[in-house]
Amino acid sequence: MNPSSCKLPILFSIDKLQKELALCENDLWTPHFNTGRYEGNWTSVSLRSQSGLVNDITSFPDVEYKNTELLDRCHYFKEIMDWFQCEKEAVRLLRLGPESEIKEHVDNDTSYEDGFFRIHIPIITNDEVFFYVDKKRVPMKMGECWYANFQLLHSVENKSSEPRIHLTLDCIRNDWSDTLFTEMGFDIHYSSKKNQYSDEVKQQIIDELSRNPSAVNTKLIADLLEK
Repeated sequence: MNPSSCKLPILFSIDKLQKELALCENDLWTPHFNTGRYEGNWTSVSLRSQSGLVNDITSFPDVEYKNTELLDRCHYFKEIMDWFQCEKEAVRLLRLGPESEIKEHVDNDTSYEDGFFRIHIPIITNDEVFFYVDKKRVPMKMGECWYANFQLLHSVENKSSEPRIHLTLDCIRNDWSDTLFTEMGFDIHYSSKKNQYSDEVKQQIIDELSRNPSAVNTKLIADLLEK
């Protein structure tokens, strides 16, 4: 099985990241739509969204995304996006407020094996922020660049007195990213579909699928129950 998280071989300027963040402070930070998933304050602003609006913070696969007007002001964020030589979907700033918590959950079809990879670049964080993926703490530092498999159980707790703010990019896997991930030790031929989920993870996935009823999700639930 591939790593649940991995630091990419690139560092970004903390000073430039924080200066660009300051350009976004007067824009609309929208509370996360899944209110049952967190306690406290979890907000976001979009650099790329489906509608092209900064307050459209939804992230769904296989739809068209547009740059927002905010991105036009953020040249360094654009430079970071261009470093990833692949198609980008949602690109957002995610702010988890002081003494706030994102509860343990799974995000469906968000692993590299699914043809997708979500990148986190911490802009403001500290040692009192606890980010866990697959029960393992991910020690993200400011300016670093991390991939994590959010198909696995993950959670975040900000026990500090300051917000934790990350730049996140939803990227589509391609030949360029396959080369990058191979260099990081990934088996790009590994299929997560072969993985047998624990009962706990399986139930989490079923719960997530059940929140969005459809014929496809009904079949996925049936397949999981058979395993």
